[in-house]
Amino acid sequence: MGLDALPAACYALPALVSLLTVRFFYVLWRSGQPSSRPRAAGLRCLIVLGSGGHTAEMMNIVTTLQKDRFTPRYYVAALTDNMSLQKAQVYEESLIQSGGKKTVENAHFMQIYRSREVGQSYITSIATTLLAILHAMWLVIRIRPQVIFCNGPGTCFPLCVSACLLKVLGLGWSSIFYIESIARVKKLSLSGLLLYKLRIADQFFVQWPQLQQKYPRACYAGRLM
Repeated sequence: MGLDALPAACYALPALVSLLTVRFFYVLWRSGQPSSRPRAAGLRCLIVLGSGGHTAEMMNIVTTLQKDRFTPRYYVAALTDNMSLQKAQVYEESLIQSGGKKTVENAHFMQIYRSREVGQSYITSIATTLLAILHAMWLVIRIRPQVIFCNGPGTCFPLCVSACLLKVLGLGWSSIFYIESIARVKKLSLSGLLLYKLRIADQFFVQWPQLQQKYPRACYAGRLM
């Protein structure tokens, strides 16, 4: 029985690898193209919050979203970030006070392991990044976001990688929008550079024209702050 199964496994493994390779290049080709499907009434939206300026920029972007279109909204921040989710909660509560409908059900607040702390060495960050990716995979499978917004914190990388992996496996499709921080004038952040080089982001925006010239696949969005 075991000997008979071995040749079958030898044939199945290359076929599986070939199938995943084809699917991977299909995802690369399909990413960034307009959807041919009719627009849904509400899109599950994953919003990645970093600390400090990252959160301020992202919340500024969130205020411009059509709330009835991007709903429900899932805000995700690092476990060690105690302020970002509070800002998101204050904003969502302000929508309720201004007469928003069903806003309580449409806003969710979650935390994730941070892939790399400020000042942490790159060697030790390998283990923490792997842990963050496993946690991110669980969150992405649970949420199944249709749209992801992120703007540079290290927290966004494992979430985007997990969403991309689900695309390749055919288990879900997320349109990833990456907006580089306005603080990045001459070069991309590490998260931005990885998402750009790996072509994970469906749409990649920068806020300085010289960055768009240096990274031609990026879109110049102008100042968003």
